[in-house]
Amino acid sequence: MKRTKLLKYLALGLVAAIAATYVWHPARDKGQARDYKEIAREGVLRAVTEYNSFGFHAAGDSAGGYYYALLQAFAREHGLQLEVTPLMEFGERLKGLAEGKYDLIADGMPVVTEMKDSLLFTLPVTLNRQVLVQRKAPADEEAAADGRERRTPYISSSLDLAGKTLHVVKDSPVKLRLRNLEEEIGDTIYVEEVARYGPEQLVALVAHGDIDYAVCDENIARSVAATLPGIDISTAISFTQFYAWAVDKRSPVLLDSLDAWLGRQRPAWTENHDKR
Repeated sequence: MKRTKLLKYLALGLVAAIAATYVWHPARDKGQARDYKEIAREGVLRAVTEYNSFGFHAAGDSAGGYYYALLQAFAREHGLQLEVTPLMEFGERLKGLAEGKYDLIADGMPVVTEMKDSLLFTLPVTLNRQVLVQRKAPADEEAAADGRERRTPYISSSLDLAGKTLHVVKDSPVKLRLRNLEEEIGDTIYVEEVARYGPEQLVALVAHGDIDYAVCDENIARSVAATLPGIDISTAISFTQFYAWAVDKRSPVLLDSLDAWLGRQRPAWTENHDKR
């Protein structure tokens, strides 16, 4: 059963790649970022997001997920057709936004100063934090029974990260937090970027023993860890903070439209977050 669950999560990366190519959107040529006037004229809002069980995923013959539900509601209220592209690499999502292939990055991103030079962030869409993903240590009686010893140290504090190698999704904003954390603890943290997989697949790789530590958003880690009981996600890497969507700096009216709508939805998304 456990192996089946691991294979399911590792297969999500392939599923997302196939979906991005063949299912969710037509190919578009490179161009300039669009603002709301151009989007409304065509009647199509093009969003890019990460494929995962929290924000956007296949649900039978349709799609589901928290961010997808918000996107649908916004598009419906504004009379727009919604096209969603699942794309696993964060750097490719940024590139597609800058080239005008997409109007909106609709996965949760921490609102960090380093990214405000190139992006306009919406009002918050959720609260989240980054957590360390590691394997649980076997109970003392279990270890004594079969002679097992924990192969890697258990990390209970960010101070214990000195000299450790942490795996993150390629180009993920998590890197910014880890670089700041290096300064805070006064020691080196080694970061390995993984290009082929998203955060759910990193959690599965930790569970399977292929890697020892990964860092990802708690919302995603929690949804996977619930089905992989050997995984520990209790060690926080960052404080709880606002996560938002983003548009290109050349799309200020689109930002205003999203903010006005999200502002009216705030009580709803806050309640939904509290129920998770």
